[in-house]
Amino acid sequence: MKSNQQLLQINRNFLICFVISASLSAVVAQLLADYENHLNTTITIIVGYVIYFGIFSGLFYWDNKNRYKQMNAGLIKKELTSLISSFGIGEVVYLGVRWPTFYYFLEIGIEPYLSSLISEVIATGCYMAIVTIFLRGTKTF
Repeated sequence: MKSNQQLLQINRNFLICFVISASLSAVVAQLLADYENHLNTTITIIVGYVIYFGIFSGLFYWDNKNRYKQMNAGLIKKELTSLISSFGIGEVVYLGVRWPTFYYFLEIGIEPYLSSLISEVIATGCYMAIVTIFLRGTKTF
């Protein structure tokens, strides 16, 4: 049951980061409305990444600092390697979904803030599913 709690904590952190990052990304997308669509898409996604990973890193550290103090170094290394590989695969899927959908929505004339929000919801859903599947498949959590 404890392993499911860890997975729930990670998914909770994903959702917290998603809400903050999606909100601020939508603002940035709207501010960049006069830029070409490919620039708006790229800059907005970069800003979203900085916000997302900044917040996620802090939340992950806060949730796991005591847990990692009690683990041996070998287990920590194994777990972090599994986490990084799962997140990496998730990021490839996220970018593979987010950039094209965001750009497409801008191209068909949807408002930038709405394009950003819709593509963020779609990409984050795919990201969370992939990471959860890989973390369970590697028996990390």
